[in-house]
Amino acid sequence: MNSDTVYQRNRMFRMQFEKAQDCHVLLYPEGMVKLSESAAEILMQFDAPSSVDAVISRLEEKFPGVDLADDVNEFVEVARDKKWLEAC
Repeated sequence: MNSDTVYQRNRMFRMQFEKAQDCHVLLYPEGMVKLSESAAEILMQFDAPSSVDAVISRLEEKFPGVDLADDVNEFVEVARDKKWLEAC
């Protein structure tokens, strides 16, 4: 994976907070995916097209003192494989 590749959230998935689930979820025609807080935080960064490097920088600014690069890269790979994110 190239960290300067630009991704955005796949519009086939709608992300929203579900009070009943007490978490963010991805809704799609076949069902729903419950997201952890960290997964939701990362996916929100891709509401608009963004590179992985830019997302890492924004999140590390928001959560200072934490090296998030490995976690974000790993999540992006999973999200890309599941089609939650698509390259622009």
